[in-house]
Amino acid sequence: MTPDIDAWDAWSPRQVAARLAGIDLPWCVAAGWALDLFRGGQTRPHGDLEFTVPAARWPDVAARFGELDFWVPCDGVVHPATERTLREEHQTWAWEPSVGRWRFDVFREPHEGDVWICRRDPRIRMPFADLVEHDADGIPYLAPEIALLFKAKARRDKDEADFAGVLPLLDTRRRAWLDDALALVHPDHPWRAALSRPSR
Repeated sequence: MTPDIDAWDAWSPRQVAARLAGIDLPWCVAAGWALDLFRGGQTRPHGDLEFTVPAARWPDVAARFGELDFWVPCDGVVHPATERTLREEHQTWAWEPSVGRWRFDVFREPHEGDVWICRRDPRIRMPFADLVEHDADGIPYLAPEIALLFKAKARRDKDEADFAGVLPLLDTRRRAWLDDALALVHPDHPWRAALSRPSR
């Protein structure tokens, strides 16, 4: 039976961090939760929880969650995670069959060794050591400028709110990186004008 795609009751970053404690790979919370961890507290509701892992290390992560089933979303439909579906899509949803709820979404990221490669443009690269930051409790999260790069594509209300809330906290280096990345991926993006203004 295919799970209901809307049956989300996501775990918190702290719950995932506890399950992945001690794992020897550079994973980190992504998307909106990453920006809240950067800001030091939750600023809005989150319907799901995403985190990233190097694609080649996905089996090591999956092994930590033996009670969950993994599915791959594509065009509004989920498919069982198989060698083929994992190859065709970077997202992996975790389903807990005992309660009938989705718990998290894993982004399996392209990489060469210890260097992350942006799936939107392979010219954008960064060592995982620089990609992953940590909050006061040690929970790893995606650097905010990279989280915003991925949010720039959709520009939903929550993405615009996240950008507006995080922008004042971005120093000159982070702003320059995001502007350079947007110049490659979304050269006409309106966020670029805001990034060019001096940071406080």
